[in-house]
Amino acid sequence: MKTVKSLKGLAGVTTMGLVLLLSLTACGERNQALSNKTGSRGEKAWAGAKNEYVVAGWTAGNEESWRAQIRSRGQNQNEYLKTN
Repeated sequence: MKTVKSLKGLAGVTTMGLVLLLSLTACGERNQALSNKTGSRGEKAWAGAKNEYVVAGWTAGNEESWRAQIRSRGQNQNEYLKTN
């Protein structure tokens, strides 16, 4: 009987240890360094993607059309303009 109780106590301690360990792994911080996945650091924002998903009226590499598109998107999100 004594060994059964000690095994139950050991299982409880082990379970609590595992729960504590798993909860602490959620507090870890991932590496936030820039990588080459987003493109090279020297690219300009208006260089952009050259595929079928770009907005009509914007041409890749044209800074002025990129700025106009950003301005337009900003105004589309302006709640004051939407309600008046």
